[in-house]
Amino acid sequence: MKIISPCVSVCVTDPLSGYCYGCARTEEEKIFWKDPDTNLDWKQQNLSILESRMSGFQLEAFKASYANKINSGISLIKQVKLTAEEKQ
Repeated sequence: MKIISPCVSVCVTDPLSGYCYGCARTEEEKIFWKDPDTNLDWKQQNLSILESRMSGFQLEAFKASYANKINSGISLIKQVKLTAEEKQ
């Protein structure tokens, strides 16, 4: 089983909290996600932690974009960006 990275292509870190605006991960968590030795239990637990850091429209946007990434291989946010670029 593989757990898809929570990156939803909004890679900007809040300077006060240290959390990414898109996925709510810290830089350290991003490094752990990329490490092939990081186990699935940690990733599943981290997904729950990430969602607990979010609320309101940020949480809803993350859930929709991450679900799209799981189903189609591309985050909803990235899909919208690519579609807009194609129309130009």
